[in-house]
Amino acid sequence: MFRTHTCNELTIEKIGEKVKLSGWVSNRRDHWWIIFIDLRDRYGITQVVFDPEDDKTSWETANIFRSEYVITVEWIVRTRPEWQSNKNLQTWEIEIIVTNVILLSKSKTPPFELDEHSELANEEIRYKHRYIDLRRKKALENVKFRSNFLLFTRNWFTSRDFLDVQTPIFTVSSPEWARDFVIPSRIHPGKFYALPQAPQQYKQLLMVGWIDKYFQIAPCFRDEDPRADRHACEFYQIDCEMSFVEQDDIFNVVEKYLIDAVKNLSSKTIINQTFYRMSYEEAMENYWTDKPDLRFDLKFIDLTDIFVNSEFAVFKSVVEWWGVVKAIKLEWQEVSRKQIDELTKVAQNAWAKGLAYIIYDDKEEIGKRSPILKFMWELEISEMETRLQPKNWDIIFFSANDFEKAVKILNVVRLELRDKFELVDKNLLSFCWVTDFPMFEENEITWKIDFWHNPFSMPKWWVEAFSNENLLSIKSVQYDLACNGFEILSGSIRNHDIESLVMAFEKVGRTKQEVVEKFGAMYEAFQYGVPPHGWFAIGMDRFMMILKDENNIREVYAFPKSWKAQDLMMNAPAVIEQEQLDELHISINEDEN
Repeated sequence: MFRTHTCNELTIEKIGEKVKLSGWVSNRRDHWWIIFIDLRDRYGITQVVFDPEDDKTSWETANIFRSEYVITVEWIVRTRPEWQSNKNLQTWEIEIIVTNVILLSKSKTPPFELDEHSELANEEIRYKHRYIDLRRKKALENVKFRSNFLLFTRNWFTSRDFLDVQTPIFTVSSPEWARDFVIPSRIHPGKFYALPQAPQQYKQLLMVGWIDKYFQIAPCFRDEDPRADRHACEFYQIDCEMSFVEQDDIFNVVEKYLIDAVKNLSSKTIINQTFYRMSYEEAMENYWTDKPDLRFDLKFIDLTDIFVNSEFAVFKSVVEWWGVVKAIKLEWQEVSRKQIDELTKVAQNAWAKGLAYIIYDDKEEIGKRSPILKFMWELEISEMETRLQPKNWDIIFFSANDFEKAVKILNVVRLELRDKFELVDKNLLSFCWVTDFPMFEENEITWKIDFWHNPFSMPKWWVEAFSNENLLSIKSVQYDLACNGFEILSGSIRNHDIESLVMAFEKVGRTKQEVVEKFGAMYEAFQYGVPPHGWFAIGMDRFMMILKDENNIREVYAFPKSWKAQDLMMNAPAVIEQEQLDELHISINEDEN
């Protein structure tokens, strides 16, 4: 037996007992002839004392110990001298007097320090040696948090009659949201499996098979470029499908789960126990994003009608060309000239020509100052102030352009104001449902109509929807959930009527035969009685990133891919042997350039 206790288990109650610990040498200190070693494992730290007067052999062995050596020690527990106490440690009241020590393995000098500053080490070096990186307190805490998160989630859903069903990993390629990862078949030359972007078809087929409440911590695979909130190659989602439900039934389950999860797993506070709701059109009109951060206000206010006959040529010309004038109000902030210039640069990076503003303060007789005031009529200023209600130490920012550019610019400025002036409390969570997404969209290059997102969603007023000649006006019963400016959930009520589903595909140029060939199992299954059903999938990794205040989603994985979609530790992706390629009937076309 290598240990009787872990490194934070021993307390003053164990005084006088003989115990055995194993772990890593975290820190070594020599005080005259006595050696002090902090012995560490994933549970905590215990101070071990090597005194030659107590056991000279053990002291001589400890004299060769260095950082990250793995050792086993036997000792008698004694009270730590009061002048040496460290109440930051669980084991602050005790220390160990060694009677025997064994060196289990040596360690090379780690490639980076394992202290609070090690996070500053190059990410590629940390991920190359992730097994060492996991010894950092923060990295280890994230792994423990993920384990607790998974346990809580499985218990929560199973206690509410959801069945945890594992769906296949090797499946068929289907149109989802990104490129598939494909796998060649050795015994079926020229044919390929695909890794699932989501368990899309399988979970709908479970509804036909009476599994009316399904969930899974589902691995999903998409060949997408990574970013701060999107992991490369694979990610995990809390995937659910339910029969005999409408949109509000789905919302009720999600809100209860998230409220319970935050309460049990996090110290954060939810601002709105009843989650906000807004349509996609409202979200874009007011924030130009379908994942608005509602921990702070700064909603876009439309001022277009005020400047229809304005003498202010910049605004008037925009309105004449069917553009818009929008504004946001930053409250109770003293903004310097330098900060104005920095914000203007941010707006210009979003293709604005500049950033108009009005500052309200008591430094001027008129109580406000701006380069644009001299171009505006008093009536225009009065009407604008009626809508925005500015006070001293407020500042109004304007954006005038075609609608899409104007709100895009303001969205960038809004987020910059959030960060620059610390407008949000990071301990708060704000959830917002965004509903009524478009069913179809027009491709900007081909001008062809295609599905906006999920082709299996129910159109609103589905009986009449496809008789509408203007396909772009059709809304779907599709919804997202935003949290603090991140999308953490997608879902929809499904289109369970097979003929209506075929009609939807026909509207984007797909024939019934194509639907039958591509989705044969679903087409056949839906002939045998399919219940109304709906789904949601929570981006588990992204939600954990928010709860743990991580700026990068990679930090919530035990073994993350790098920002280049590489497993630096295992050197993947890698070249494989020609023999394997031949077995799979694959040839590599080398790019001569």
